[in-house]
Amino acid sequence: MSTGPGADSAPAPTALDKTDRPRKSSMFSSLKIRNYRLFATGAVVSNTGTWMARITQDWLVLSITGSSAAVGVTTAMQFLPMLLFGLYGGVIADRFAKRNLLFVTQGAMSLSGLFLAALTLTGNVQVWHVYLAAFFTGLVTVVDNPTRQSFVSEMVGPDQVRNAVSLNSANFQSARLIGPAVASGLTAAVGPGWAFLANGLSFLAPLTSLCLMRTRELHHTPRAPRGKGQLREGLDYVSKHPELIWPIVLVGFVGTFGFNFPIWLSAYADDVFHGGVGMYGVFNTLMALGSLAGALLAARRRSTRLRVLAGAAVGFGVLEVVAAFAPDVWAFAPLIVLLGILGLTVNVTANSSVQMATDPEMRGRVMSLFMMVFTGGTPLGGPLFGWIADQYGVRISFALGGLVCATAAVGVALMLARAANLRLKLDLRRGRQHVQFVPREQLATAA
Repeated sequence: MSTGPGADSAPAPTALDKTDRPRKSSMFSSLKIRNYRLFATGAVVSNTGTWMARITQDWLVLSITGSSAAVGVTTAMQFLPMLLFGLYGGVIADRFAKRNLLFVTQGAMSLSGLFLAALTLTGNVQVWHVYLAAFFTGLVTVVDNPTRQSFVSEMVGPDQVRNAVSLNSANFQSARLIGPAVASGLTAAVGPGWAFLANGLSFLAPLTSLCLMRTRELHHTPRAPRGKGQLREGLDYVSKHPELIWPIVLVGFVGTFGFNFPIWLSAYADDVFHGGVGMYGVFNTLMALGSLAGALLAARRRSTRLRVLAGAAVGFGVLEVVAAFAPDVWAFAPLIVLLGILGLTVNVTANSSVQMATDPEMRGRVMSLFMMVFTGGTPLGGPLFGWIADQYGVRISFALGGLVCATAAVGVALMLARAANLRLKLDLRRGRQHVQFVPREQLATAA
């Protein structure tokens, strides 16, 4: 493993160093590639449908049962498959042609939406039907997530991976702004069944995009042959590469301890600032705006350095602690936007750096581990920090989550520096960079 350019850079793999060279770039440079432009167009439609379904699904369960716990069960059912089977999705993604797999997964998600639409529109839906649909969608996501993540590099090539990953996040956050509003209006006007129907039909857009792609323009990667031990091979591969394992460890901490915003924001809106569901909706919109801004800022960067990842994660954790003790809603609201920016920076930087540091034939398995660690912590962190909020107050819960994230980020930064043979240098003289990582040899010479 090599370090990035400059003595003060955090360690980065060779693949990252190559992309750190100056080049002409723009915020939307990946969209100049026809295949990716088709992919992004289809994704914004299906992502909007997905956000519509999420909001409608929770409302439907609550209206059927009158229980918030039942809503929590629905969320757990959707994320549990990733926690249990996430690594196997990567093996499948590496073994088959990714474009063909996406035809299957996107079609299956469409059927799930149409299933709920049919039951709801006919008045036969029951809560276990929603649980079943959520679990089925989670199972499909086990394969769909690593396949979509690794298919990005096949569409755009290695030089545009970071930009494409950033635009994917911007795409998702844009849909997050539109989907809930459309779902609320449609549900209020004609009922939840039509929102589910819109979600099911929205997958026709990515399926059409996949059909229109020019396969000769894809950067095909070698497929892993069928054989025993491929899951273990993927884990062994990650364990031998510090530039992979430590970013994955960090996003695991951030995902489990720092991304419990449904719990925290709803409690602040209801219990702390007494603004009710309307204020909760405003908080979610502010978070989405910050996340969208973070994704677009990430798309502008011409390099991917792991020191950016560690710095953003430290800032994210510290900002959560600060936001936890905001005295009023006017101080709290802008901090939510900043949290959205830093949280998305952590996610995009970790995602792109891991992809670019991974051999193509291993990318599906590595990205499945990445997604399993990042999203698989939700069924664990949510109940834990919900309990802490109930027992000790939401401010303590929020601050504790931020403290864990910041501490983990500092630890990961030190481990990455050690792996790259760097040491922390402190220089308190005026006009000097006070904190930086430098090669050990440089410190020895200075001594």
